[in-house]
Amino acid sequence: MPLFVKTTIDSLMGSASINSVNDALWISLKIGGIYMLLSLGKGFFLFLMRQTIIVMSRHIEFDLKNEIYQQYQKLSLNFYKKNRTGDLMNRISEDVGKVRMYVGPAVMYTMNMIVLFVVGFTQMIQVDVKLTLFTLLPFPLLSVSIFILSRVINKRSTIVQQYLSKLTTFNQEFFSGINVVKSYGIEESIISDFDIIANASKDKNINLHKANALFFPLMILLIGISNLIVIYVGGMQYINGEIQIGIVFEFMLYVNILTWPVAVVGWVTSMVQQAEASQVRINEFLEQIPEIQNNTKNETEIFGNVTFKDVSLTYDDTNITALKNISFSVNSGETLAILGRTGSGKSSIISLIARLYDTTNGSILLDNTRIEEINLDSLRSQIGFVPQDPFLFSESIENNIKFGKNNATEEEIISAAKNAVVHDNIIGFSNGYKTILGERGVTLSGGQKQRVSIARAIIKNPKILIFDDCLSAVDTETEEKILSNLDKVSKNKTTFIISHRVSSAKNADKILVLDEGRIIQQGTHNQLITQEGYYKNLYEQQLLEKEI
Repeated sequence: MPLFVKTTIDSLMGSASINSVNDALWISLKIGGIYMLLSLGKGFFLFLMRQTIIVMSRHIEFDLKNEIYQQYQKLSLNFYKKNRTGDLMNRISEDVGKVRMYVGPAVMYTMNMIVLFVVGFTQMIQVDVKLTLFTLLPFPLLSVSIFILSRVINKRSTIVQQYLSKLTTFNQEFFSGINVVKSYGIEESIISDFDIIANASKDKNINLHKANALFFPLMILLIGISNLIVIYVGGMQYINGEIQIGIVFEFMLYVNILTWPVAVVGWVTSMVQQAEASQVRINEFLEQIPEIQNNTKNETEIFGNVTFKDVSLTYDDTNITALKNISFSVNSGETLAILGRTGSGKSSIISLIARLYDTTNGSILLDNTRIEEINLDSLRSQIGFVPQDPFLFSESIENNIKFGKNNATEEEIISAAKNAVVHDNIIGFSNGYKTILGERGVTLSGGQKQRVSIARAIIKNPKILIFDDCLSAVDTETEEKILSNLDKVSKNKTTFIISHRVSSAKNADKILVLDEGRIIQQGTHNQLITQEGYYKNLYEQQLLEKEI
C-alpha cells in the first residue's frame, strides 16, 4: 500500500509531463481505487486471522476450564480443606484467561509482527538503506520502553487483583454473616474496615492507571520522532536530488505500519510471562493425583451391608486421629445410631462410608467387598446424605429437592417434602415450590433447610441413608413426626443416624456410643439404658429436660 501512495504522489508531482488536469485526476482515482481494494483485502484477511486464532483461543479456554473443573470434582475433600475457595476460583478464571491471551492475541500479534516487519523492512531496504536506518532508530527505544512499562503494569495489575480478591472476600463474608453483624450492632466497625480496604484498592488502581496512561502517549511520541526523522532526513535527500518526494511519504506510512508490531513486543513479552506463571499455577492442581481413586470402571450393585474392621483414621492436615480401631457391622435394611460428644469421631465414620476419605488403618467392607474395590460412582449414587450443616443452592426449592433425583415428578417432590415435614412450610410461601432461595438457602430457617435437605436425600431412594445430626434445628414434636416418617421410608435401606438426642436413636437396631475415637458402648436402646455409662446418663438427662 505505501508503494501505491508513493507512485501516486510521484505521478502528481511530475504533473508537468501530464497532458491535463483530467489525466492527473484519472491517475489519482485509479491509484485510490487500487488502494481501497487493498484496504478491503487487508480487512478481510484480518477478519479471517482473528476468526482463526482468537476463536481458536476461546476453544482452548473452554477446554482448559472444563479440564480444571473436572479435576476439581475428582480431588478429595482433604484437598479442599487445604486450599482456599478464592484461590481455586482464581485459577479457573484469571489464570485460564492469562493462558488464553498467550495462545490467542500473543500468537496472533507475534505472527503479525514478524510478517509485517520482515516485509516492511525488506521493502524499505530496497528503496533506501540510509533512510531505513535513520527511520528505525527510535524503534529499539520504543520496544524497550513498552517492555519496561508492561512489566510495571503487570506488577501493578497483580496488586490490583489481590485487592479485588480482598474486597470480594470481605463482602462475601459480610453478606454471609449479616445476621451476626446486625445482632451485635457492629455496622460502623465493618464500614470502617471496608473503607480501609476500599481506599487501599483505590490507591492501587490509581497507580495502575497512571502507568496505563503513559502507554499510548509514549507510543505516539516515538512514532512522531520517527516521522520527524523521515521528514528531515528524507527531505534533505529530496533537496539534494537523491530521492523522489514520494519515497518520503512511503517511508512515513512504513513507520506507522511497523510501529504497532514493534511496540507490541513488550506487551507480548509481558503476556508470555503472565501466561507462563498462570500455567504453572494451573499445572499445580492438574498434576495433583486425587487421593480417592475409582479403582474399577465396572458398575457395582449395592445392597448395604457395611462392616468396619479395626478402622483408624488420622487427618493429615491436622494430624488428629479421629477414629481408633473401630469395629462394627450393619446388615442391609438395619438402622445404626451413633452418639457421642462433639469431636468423638461420629462424622468421620460417615465420611469413610461415602469414601470422602480412605482409612489410615483397617478395612471397610461393603457387601463383603473392600470399599476401595467398589465403583466410586455406584457407591455414591446409592447414598442419600443429609449433612449436619445442610447446603442449599440458589435455586428454587423444587430444584433443590430434585438434586436428589433429576427426573423426579411433582408428586414425588411433594411426597418427599411431606415425609420431611416441610410441605406445609413450602406451600405457605407466595411462590410455593417455585420459591427461589438466597445464597446457601438463607431464605429458609435452620430447621427448614435441614428438612429440605432430608427431602432431597429420601427422594433419591438410595440403598444407604445417612443423617448426620440433621434434626438439631427442629423441635421435639417435629422430630418425632420426621422420625416416624423415616421409619417407613428407610424400610429395606441401611440407615445411619448421628445425633446428640436419645429420641433420634432409641428406635435404631443398633446403637454405638463413641468417645475420643473409640467405641465405649454398643447395643440396643433397652440394653444401654440398663448399663451405667454415657448413654444412660444422656437418656436420663434428656428425659428430665422433657418433663420440665
